[in-house]
Amino acid sequence: MPNFVKRTLVGNPLATAALAHQRLTKLKALAVLSSDALSSVAYATEEIILVLSSVAVAGAANFSMGIAAAITLLLLIVGLSYRQTIYAYPNGGGSYIVAKENLGARAGLVAAAALMIDYVLTVAVSIAAGVENLASALPAMHGHNAFYCLLFIVLLTLINLRGVKESASIFAAPTYFFIGSIVLMLGVGGYRYLMGTLPTVASVATPAISSIGWFVILRAFSSGCTAMTGVEAISNGIPAFEKPESRNASVTLGWLVAILAVMFIGITALGHVMGVGAAENQTYLAQVSRGVFNGGPLFYMVQFATMAILVLAANTSYADFPRLSSLIARDGYLPRQLTGLGDRLVFSNGIILLGAASFLLTALFQGDTHALIPLYAVGVFLSFTLSQSGMVVHWWRLRAQTPGFAGKIGINALGAVVTAVVTVIIAGTKFLTGAWIVIGLIPLFVLLFTKIHSHYAHTNAQLSLAGIDPQAEAGQQVDSTVLLLVSTVHRGVLGAMRYVRTLGPDVRAVYIDLNGDGAARIADIWHQWGQGMPLVVLDSPYRSVTEPLITYIGKLQTDPDRIVTVVIPEFVTHRWWENALHNQTAFLIKWALLFCRRRVVVTSVPQFLD
Repeated sequence: MPNFVKRTLVGNPLATAALAHQRLTKLKALAVLSSDALSSVAYATEEIILVLSSVAVAGAANFSMGIAAAITLLLLIVGLSYRQTIYAYPNGGGSYIVAKENLGARAGLVAAAALMIDYVLTVAVSIAAGVENLASALPAMHGHNAFYCLLFIVLLTLINLRGVKESASIFAAPTYFFIGSIVLMLGVGGYRYLMGTLPTVASVATPAISSIGWFVILRAFSSGCTAMTGVEAISNGIPAFEKPESRNASVTLGWLVAILAVMFIGITALGHVMGVGAAENQTYLAQVSRGVFNGGPLFYMVQFATMAILVLAANTSYADFPRLSSLIARDGYLPRQLTGLGDRLVFSNGIILLGAASFLLTALFQGDTHALIPLYAVGVFLSFTLSQSGMVVHWWRLRAQTPGFAGKIGINALGAVVTAVVTVIIAGTKFLTGAWIVIGLIPLFVLLFTKIHSHYAHTNAQLSLAGIDPQAEAGQQVDSTVLLLVSTVHRGVLGAMRYVRTLGPDVRAVYIDLNGDGAARIADIWHQWGQGMPLVVLDSPYRSVTEPLITYIGKLQTDPDRIVTVVIPEFVTHRWWENALHNQTAFLIKWALLFCRRRVVVTSVPQFLD
């Protein structure tokens, strides 16, 4: 039954040979790897306006244009920098890889921690913003945002578990529908502006810059930098592209930067000339589209398209987080379960981990976009800075054999400096409103990574064959005692008895008397069915199954090299749910012996029931 449910939700397994056919075209890659960055235009300008409006509501739109222009220039610089990274690291040039190889393992772990936190925030913020945009068109949804956010997270997790190519096909239509809707809105809005028919949402005034203050402007800039989250996803996901991977990734990055710049500046400009400000239960984009389309069917089209792209924007994280986790795990800094591909040729464990973390974060913040935004962008700009700094070191090392070395190192150096300045601005202006959480979590993640790595190093050292003589090892003999656990005698016990007699001469049955009245009964039964095998009865005055057994094994192991084999007869029910109707004593015994005693082997002898 569980397998049937899994196959229904996720699909049938794919052979490893099918991996080559799971690659993405440029059009599908834009939908999968760029939806986060493209969707951010739905809330980036609004976050700028919210900060500015807290001081000067009427004049917020005027400053928003200058801030949006600065962010767009920053986008172009970062995009050009990552284009170089794509060609320098054709197997995937994520911040973790670039920083680790060029700045050292610790810098790589900082980049990895920042990115992992940011990917979880991307899922939470994107879905929360998507639901909020839909609620702007459907007021009945207000008050239930958190429920819809959690529902979308579950659905996205299931879709991504079905595989890269299948999820890309599902996500392509909404992504291009959103791009088309925004371009249509910008076109109609621009035409109406030229014709003088574009409505004014609020009166526009221009206060002196001193009435707002530079700190507020920098804080608004840092909030608007959420428009750049997800730009690095293409350089992380180069292996997912069809051949030639680097060229296809570079072209797709160019498309992303151009489309993102046009939409971001266009939406901000329309809001500027319309005087759009902060409004209760109405997003910035909803106000702009309502004014452009006079609240008609096209307004609802933009809202539904925005909701779809924002919800699916989380897919950028679902594409990159599992891949990043697998790289970190491959280096021994995360559990090794994250390295393997699942049935559908995706990193299933990484997808489930991301879904669970995003689910908990969204539930904790009740799907509130404005509560989550202050946590956002700190990590991504820190990873930008480490990646670009790593590229500077990369080009310097290869300066002798790199044509155009000065230009390449100059571009990445500019990217490193600019993103470092922005990181400081974001951390400083958002620190008290939530950025301190991310700033505090990053060193904790790095500590976790190093602890995991130390564990694996310690484990490998203890399992190493170094210093062991194969000939001497082959000649060693050990004493062994076999214990057959019985609670009664049934067909499964008889089958286990036949098995244990093959293990050695020292074989005995063990009965644990939990209630103090079973010794005589089991002795009578064993006299008839025991076939001469000795029976040991262990008293358990506190009704524990494991403690008397562990104590008895300890008495047997007077020689520390003696191996004690514990054989447990088990019956296996025909239907999976029937297991819940039986005591899971065997599981408890296995778990206790695994951690309590050395040189103890536990094995089960199953009896399958029809």
